[in-house]
Amino acid sequence: MAHSLLSHDVYNEEKISAMAYYPHPYLPLLENTSTTLFPKFSDETVGHKRLKRTTSTNSLNGMSRLQFRDHIWTYSQRYLAAEAVEAAAAAVMGSSEDGKTEEDEAGDEMRLVYLLVSCTEAVACRDKPRASALLSELRASTLVFGSSFQRVASCFVQGLADRLALVRPLGAVGFVEPTMNLMDHASDKKEEALGLVYELCPHIQFGHFVANSAILEAFEGESFVHVVDLGMSLGLAHGYQWRQLIQSLADRAGPPLRCLRITGVGLCAERFLVIGDELEAYAQSMGIHLEFSVIESNLENLRPKDIKQKDSEVLVVNSILQLHCVVKESRGALNSVLQIIHELSPKVLVLVEQDSSHNGPFFVGRFMEALHYYSAIFDSLDAMLPKYDTRRAKMEQFFFAEEIKNIVSCEGPARVERHEKVDQWRRRMSRAGFQPAPLKIVAQAKQFLGKIKACDGYTILEEKGCLVLGWKSKPIVAASCWKC
Repeated sequence: MAHSLLSHDVYNEEKISAMAYYPHPYLPLLENTSTTLFPKFSDETVGHKRLKRTTSTNSLNGMSRLQFRDHIWTYSQRYLAAEAVEAAAAAVMGSSEDGKTEEDEAGDEMRLVYLLVSCTEAVACRDKPRASALLSELRASTLVFGSSFQRVASCFVQGLADRLALVRPLGAVGFVEPTMNLMDHASDKKEEALGLVYELCPHIQFGHFVANSAILEAFEGESFVHVVDLGMSLGLAHGYQWRQLIQSLADRAGPPLRCLRITGVGLCAERFLVIGDELEAYAQSMGIHLEFSVIESNLENLRPKDIKQKDSEVLVVNSILQLHCVVKESRGALNSVLQIIHELSPKVLVLVEQDSSHNGPFFVGRFMEALHYYSAIFDSLDAMLPKYDTRRAKMEQFFFAEEIKNIVSCEGPARVERHEKVDQWRRRMSRAGFQPAPLKIVAQAKQFLGKIKACDGYTILEEKGCLVLGWKSKPIVAASCWKC
């Protein structure tokens, strides 16, 4: 893998305070308070003084020597701890929270933000002694079962520690690439966490609903239809999206559907085939003939000839949280995928992506955008689940934390969580020759949120023909529809 090089200009840019990159005045975490969580670092503001530089011996210099088995042990301990806390929850929840008032907690979180920003700047400047000292202090203040901001901060602390272990010292150029993805060895836990995210958070279900609504409209009156699914919704078990589509096709009025074809694209061929067998059995029970096939390929290596089309069939392409993974520095990979899709001439392409800017050129700015975005998600989890619910810990630590750590600690080809705002996707799609197909189902989408009993705080807005799911006005996921 090629190393991602840091130019002299980029290095100087990273020295600027993170506030210069941060457009948002607050994090949606603390209600009924006028105190912002992100202080302005000017001479006359906040009473917090900058921490003195230190060469604390309690540093992370030994992290790079951490053995792989130690990483796996850490994941296992974190998982077992989440299980164990549930048993003690009743006793703990009856006690006071260290006697702290809301003002005390707000002050603690203000200080936590300050430490995070200072540590991020130190890591960006490759100041290992200072970053190590700040990380040590941050670890003492971030708890897996603390407040929503403490929990999200703990994930960013993990990412900063990983990045610090990989960064080269001052005077050197480049970035040490991670040797392997540790979560490949914790796939069962990640799979469980993904299932919980689907079940408890409306993010993916919202995407499936909007996508299926657009697909049903494209298939109206057609007898032979074909769906190409990029990534099969992250490999989510049982093919939930397509079960819902099959049921809707079976219930529709008009001419009967003679054949539905679904082609899954991804590297998890065996997993996809299991899902396909389940879907074929379900479709047969609904009186629909389904043909399921798999293209074992990542999106970057996909070729038009891999997708077999039949005469007279209507084709649609479905992408749920997938295309951001092929957004690279050169943009060539994404352009290639979009060109292939355009050559297939689908009646519609449904695109669902995280609506946030996590692909900026500067690390500090990217960090701050991600902190704001995931703080909103962790805040929503607070509203959905009790404090000591282990399901929440599993979602946070084995799903969202992995996204956070990829954004924070990785560079070059290893960084795949390159989320972008819906406006940027509009520009990309337009340059690739696609035209927007406005979604006009805001009312139905809101009814769907009520049907799945999404908690209060979630919003759905229409923005230039796209539908945006948000949490307390902060965009989370955007769905759009495109035609050739």
